[in-house]
Amino acid sequence: MYIIKNALKCIGRSKGRNILIGIIVLMIAVSACIGLSIRQAAENAKNSTLEGMSVTATISFDRQSMMQEMRQPSEGAVSDGQPNETQDRSFDREQFRDMMNGGTSLTLDEYQTYASAESVQDFYYTLTAYFDGSGDLEAVSSESESEDENEPSAGAPGGGMNFGHDKGNRMGNMVTGDFTVIGYSGDNAMTAFQSGTTSISDGAVFSEGTTERQCLISEELAAYNDLAVGETITLANPESETETYTLTVTGIYQNTQANDLSVSMFGVGQDPANQIYLSAAALQGILDASASVSKTVTDETTGRETETAVGSSLSATYVFADADAYHSFEEEVRTLGLDDSYTVYSADLTAFENSLTPLNTLSTMAGWFLLVILLIGAVILIVLNIFNIRERKYEIGVLTAMGMKKGKVALQFLTEIFVVTMAAIIIGAGIGAASAVPVTNALLENQVESQQSSQLQMENNFGRGGNFNGGMQAAEPNGQNAVPGDIKDDSGRGGFAAFGQNMSNYITEVNSAMNLTVLLQLLGIGLLLTLAAGAVSVLFVMRYDPLKILANRD
Repeated sequence: MYIIKNALKCIGRSKGRNILIGIIVLMIAVSACIGLSIRQAAENAKNSTLEGMSVTATISFDRQSMMQEMRQPSEGAVSDGQPNETQDRSFDREQFRDMMNGGTSLTLDEYQTYASAESVQDFYYTLTAYFDGSGDLEAVSSESESEDENEPSAGAPGGGMNFGHDKGNRMGNMVTGDFTVIGYSGDNAMTAFQSGTTSISDGAVFSEGTTERQCLISEELAAYNDLAVGETITLANPESETETYTLTVTGIYQNTQANDLSVSMFGVGQDPANQIYLSAAALQGILDASASVSKTVTDETTGRETETAVGSSLSATYVFADADAYHSFEEEVRTLGLDDSYTVYSADLTAFENSLTPLNTLSTMAGWFLLVILLIGAVILIVLNIFNIRERKYEIGVLTAMGMKKGKVALQFLTEIFVVTMAAIIIGAGIGAASAVPVTNALLENQVESQQSSQLQMENNFGRGGNFNGGMQAAEPNGQNAVPGDIKDDSGRGGFAAFGQNMSNYITEVNSAMNLTVLLQLLGIGLLLTLAAGAVSVLFVMRYDPLKILANRD
């Protein structure tokens, strides 16, 4: 008790020096509080989002791994202990083409097998096929009329460049047509309707899982062809115009997202206005019927044989309760037989990680800033404490000459430093708590702007900074699995880059940063500074000889 009372008296006698130490510790405390709050905010944003986030994932063919394997030197490609460079660099184009055109997509049975994994909460899939219109049915098109149907529109961007999705072009093992027909396995697969970006304006959605050939068409397509609910449309196989299928329109839908895609650029069939929806069971029935009347056609130029049956692509989606379940699924599917040629990918988690980029960068910078502040602050406190001990050397000699042990003298000096440091830490914690959120948001805003500026500069370097065709606008987020907080599109502009999803939705503000964890960390920092400065006191006190101090007093 005597040591504490004497320490408090000494603090009162040396007000100027202790106020200076307190101000230094206060600045360290405020800076440390803000730095720790930024790091804690990043951790809170990540954890809170993952806890309430429903994760979706797909299984896709790993083309990169496949190409790496195909580049491996074949047996016998070693000469004198060294790989043969010619054989090592060889690439079997025929094998690559065959693998791209077939065998890279899992079957529905395989997808359903992996859906039996314990971690899977829900599972749905979609079938996609391409058809031409038959009879009076015409696709919505913004292209100008031309004598040659395959001639690019004069107003097309880049002089009417075409990306290979126009009528009659082959995309993988499918021939594209004027209409994209999408079959949904159930209501849960119709995510655009669930999120509200697409809704029925007239009629109703077909019954879930029905095999009846009932469909939904867009408002644009209905108006373009003067169609109403209850009427029928006829689609034709792009490779066999005499092979037709009749669908009954049960509903007309509207899409709230901007529909400014360039038809000339991506093909009529890729225009969302020309998308026709029906159940996957009904579309599968059409595909089976097409396969039953399929013929083999030989290309006169290449000699390759193809089937006239309507081709389709299958896309399956797995839904998980949280990110942990998703990571468990990655292990479970390997046990269920998925080989290394396929990879499990979650666009939700990728988008989530991208949204945290500015906040994570700011957190890293805050960590380095905190480290520098602590090092500089510790050095300053140690230097001040050294001068303090030297000035009070005679006091140390008197106390030890009176019989006080050196350990107690050192403890008194340690107590003085501890009281001043903790008082400054507590005041600094209050100031830091009040300023942490606004300072964090201001720094985060600057970091987001820096990310956007760098991204924009990179796009400008590629010539993609402006509006491409003056029309394409960035799609609004569908709101599904959105990251909490004020998430905004990082540019708000359209253009090729926005359509290509090169831009990210970043977290632009945090609502809380200071918590008990940060407070405990601040107290730990205060204790660390006290020990660092107090260690000097102990060393100096222990090496002083009281008799020499009193004898040599100036």
